[in-house]
Amino acid sequence: MAEQLPDGRLFIGGEWREGHGAEIVSRFPADQSLNRIVRGAAAEDVDEAITRAETAAADPAWRRLKPHERATYLYRISVGIERNAERISFIQTRDTGKTQAETRALAQSAANTFRYFAAALETAEEQMPPPRGDYLTFSCYEPIGVVAAITPWNSPIASDAQKLAPALAAGNAVILKPASWSPLTALELARIVQEAGLPDGLLSVIPGAGSVVGDLLVRHPAIGKVSFTGGTEVGRRIAFEAAKKLMPVSLELGGKSATIVFDDADMTQAIAGVLFGIFSSTGQSCIAGSRLLVQRSIYKNFVQRLVEAAESLKIGNPFDTATQVAPLIHGDHRASVEQAVALAREEGGRVLTGGKRPEGSVFDAGIYYRPTIIDTVGNQSRTCREEIFGPVLAVLPFDDEAEAVALANDNPFGLALGIWTRDVWRASRLGAAVKTGTVWVNTYKQFSVSTPFGGVKESGLGREKGRDGLRAYQQQKSWYLDTSEQPHPWAGLMEVA
Repeated sequence: MAEQLPDGRLFIGGEWREGHGAEIVSRFPADQSLNRIVRGAAAEDVDEAITRAETAAADPAWRRLKPHERATYLYRISVGIERNAERISFIQTRDTGKTQAETRALAQSAANTFRYFAAALETAEEQMPPPRGDYLTFSCYEPIGVVAAITPWNSPIASDAQKLAPALAAGNAVILKPASWSPLTALELARIVQEAGLPDGLLSVIPGAGSVVGDLLVRHPAIGKVSFTGGTEVGRRIAFEAAKKLMPVSLELGGKSATIVFDDADMTQAIAGVLFGIFSSTGQSCIAGSRLLVQRSIYKNFVQRLVEAAESLKIGNPFDTATQVAPLIHGDHRASVEQAVALAREEGGRVLTGGKRPEGSVFDAGIYYRPTIIDTVGNQSRTCREEIFGPVLAVLPFDDEAEAVALANDNPFGLALGIWTRDVWRASRLGAAVKTGTVWVNTYKQFSVSTPFGGVKESGLGREKGRDGLRAYQQQKSWYLDTSEQPHPWAGLMEVA
């Protein structure tokens, strides 16, 4: 097993080396067996990565490479990910505890992301507006320089690709800081990128403490942009530091997304979608549908069927193909989920199912928690306003469309919305009225790399994916070329013969 995992060395500017920071212990969440001990990055490792990135980003051999030539590197990386998909899946399941069915899909998603941005480079166009005087005017896009990408622990390979692919496609050098709870997947991606022939210095992967590595990256004057996915409070601090430098940031933050079920919905379809929206990934997803609003006329019947369906979900080892709900990533995280459920009870919430660890020796060593459904909590409760990031669903009734919109909007987050109804006009009205970044109608957690993704309110700033996801890692420069061949009349000089 150990030989299938990265050896724990960091990837700094094209070289594999031991880090100088604190140890990071990676364990398999299903049984707490040791994966690998990684020496994380220290300040000197960050400085080295930035120095090498600056040199590589400024090298004309990379900076002036034609877009279709840069695309060849991304195509090679995509092919490398596909060739190593099973290995990536194994590493990510060991690293995060996600089911292997999910990690296989995430590996393919990462390959698709690199391929998409390679194709976007092949077809990207710049702008030449019609002149409004005796000049030729156009604008072009240039790399920012050195970009820091800070990714979360819940879906590392997909999150890494969503930042690395457009940032490299845009002509930048990238320093990737993966989360300490899941450092191994990003190191495997570094190996694949190196084998694809990317010039040294253009990528470094340096896991380490956010208070050390993340803070140094955000504050360093050579970093021209930070792209961060993670918690809202950390995002706020990054935005504050970025403002001091007037540095652009992309922030994909937390969520407390609402799913709205109307009385005309296909009940079986809606129940399946609600279960997938909150309990897949064991609820460890920023876009999890963690607030369920059900029309009062069907509330009792729908919730009863939902509880029965949740209790039938298979909890187990993530390498078991029958498993639907895998372990949480870390004991500390499970403790925070348990505290959130205890708070819900204090707030008057009634636990309809779950609310505890599963019983049995197969679960004793792992970080498991049962899918949990809670009702009789108000929309103003902390249970309905704070992100739990676990398999916990709060259920509330509503009477009509107006109340559903009001409940959905009455939340500090605005990442996603699910609507279950047969009435397409109703879905259109609700989708327009709710302040959110993504709307799903009669589906949930469906994604396309070609469709922009991001949030509003406390769910973040900026968008990833899509063609604009490439431009987010570039700076636009405008040009004016005189065509009159005459001195400017303001100077009062004679015309040139």
